[in-house]
Amino acid sequence: MNQDAIEVRGLTKRFGRRTAVEDLSFGVARGSIVGLLGPNGAGKSTTLRAIVGLLRPTAGDCLIDGAPFSALENPATHVGVHMDGFGFETGITARRHLEIIRLAAGAPPGRVDEVLEEVGLADDAGRRVKAFSTGMAQRLGLAAALIGSPRTLILDEPANGLDPDGIRWLRRFLRGFVERGGTVLVSSHQLAELEQVVDEVIVIKRRALFAGRLDDLIRNDVDSLESRYFDLVEGAQA
Repeated sequence: MNQDAIEVRGLTKRFGRRTAVEDLSFGVARGSIVGLLGPNGAGKSTTLRAIVGLLRPTAGDCLIDGAPFSALENPATHVGVHMDGFGFETGITARRHLEIIRLAAGAPPGRVDEVLEEVGLADDAGRRVKAFSTGMAQRLGLAAALIGSPRTLILDEPANGLDPDGIRWLRRFLRGFVERGGTVLVSSHQLAELEQVVDEVIVIKRRALFAGRLDDLIRNDVDSLESRYFDLVEGAQA
């Protein structure tokens, strides 16, 4: 039996009297694109931050390649992360930003040019980040996540700010990443777009409301990811 790329086991996180997630469990199979869905305040960001070691769980475990993030040797080769709160120093160029991350990740010098090319920013490498559009900043965040040549990507709302061409590019990029042996966990509110790219879905509202294959959630031509999502979320207890 193949070990999942990401395992969340009985994750509970409390902030004082508020419970952000409670007894949450799911796995992210290798070689898949998995969508993490839920309304605002459902615990998506808390879950992602717990997985990558930015939050300490109140209870439960989060594993990447079978180990907690803090125990990974060369973590940038295991997982690349792009999420809200991972900001940029706006006064430096895109290339300088990536060079700093490359040094921290221990990646070879040529990796910066490779990731700039991968995300379509090669011609903008010398521009200061403060001049970037929201969509360009999203691509730069993805480039940073790719620096260590990770097996797994964890992305929070990566399509925000992308125009239709950019969204189509992102969809093709993620599928190509998986076809080359990678794994993706992506959180997004863009349900119609996610439906076109994910293999599996996890819907949460503090707890897991559904975790499984998209085909098992959408069982007929009338259903859509959006309709089934609202069925689950609106039917769940607050």
